[in-house]
Amino acid sequence: MTQQDIARMTGVSQATVSLVLNGRSDADVKLSAETREKVLRAIAETGYVADPIARRLAARHNRIIGVFTYEPVFPSANSDFYHPFLVGIEQQAEVLGCDLLLMTSAPVVDGRRRIFHGDNRLRLADGSVLLGRTIDRTDLARLLAEEIPFVSIGRRDDAGGPVPYVGADYADATSEIVRRAVALGHDRLAYLGLGAGPESWADRGRGFREAVAQAAAYGAHYAPPGDPSSAVEPADDAAIVVRDTAAVLDAALAAGVTAVVVEEHADGVALYELARERGVSLSVATLGEPTRAALPTAVEFTSLRIPRQAMGAQAVEVLTALIEGAPGERQRLLPCEVVSGETLSERGN
Repeated sequence: MTQQDIARMTGVSQATVSLVLNGRSDADVKLSAETREKVLRAIAETGYVADPIARRLAARHNRIIGVFTYEPVFPSANSDFYHPFLVGIEQQAEVLGCDLLLMTSAPVVDGRRRIFHGDNRLRLADGSVLLGRTIDRTDLARLLAEEIPFVSIGRRDDAGGPVPYVGADYADATSEIVRRAVALGHDRLAYLGLGAGPESWADRGRGFREAVAQAAAYGAHYAPPGDPSSAVEPADDAAIVVRDTAAVLDAALAAGVTAVVVEEHADGVALYELARERGVSLSVATLGEPTRAALPTAVEFTSLRIPRQAMGAQAVEVLTALIEGAPGERQRLLPCEVVSGETLSERGN
């Protein structure tokens, strides 16, 4: 959508549209209230966002990369989950001689930040990197439709077309953990988490189910109570909804489960520590770095190491290729490292 499109829709000149967008009148062009209202209505209905810098530079690049985050990414501790992504973005931007523009003015709608709003500055940048566990599909579809260069950190399903992304291969890494558990004698396993909703959760759940089926092992699914504000449901109807960690342990023991693969690190720590407290032998593996506070523990968990810094850096690489129209992969999945740890042991130990 351009100023010319707005002009055609309203039957006025592009200069008139520009005057209305800038909120002023020109000495040689008198705008009636009716004309101004007609243009403003078209702008509101189409969601058009002015792009003054891009027009002034006549398609020359600003060498500015936008960073839009769907969740807060600046807590007090540098060990926060999102910090390595930002380090990778910054380092690659520096290599390319680009500046970063962090977009913080987005309003919160229905509990989520939204890219498109009346005063968004998306087009001040040549393109943007999107960061967040869940990215609004409406935003993705509109970005694609309006051909605004962007790359998502994290795999995304199609949204009216293929979404450019750099993600982690959670499915393969989760399957590898299941294979290791089976090799250690575990043939009754369980998955703790939703395994659905955001693509990162869905991929983990899929990796667990596929590996369990391939090994002809038993695979239970324990799901935490759903968030009332979220429409996310467990990945399968057979999932047992558990109210707390004690209920998970009780269900696992009753089913003869000896190894549990856990979506959220904090949940895995709580489960493992409770089993130790009860004197129960239970192997636990977690599927990534902590995204929320966990119980203090000196135990090194069997887990996944997500290539967060590399994902941030490669997202900038892919975005640069998009901006410049260069050939190359628009969707990349990077392998996760499986950390052996000490919480996945031989069955019975």
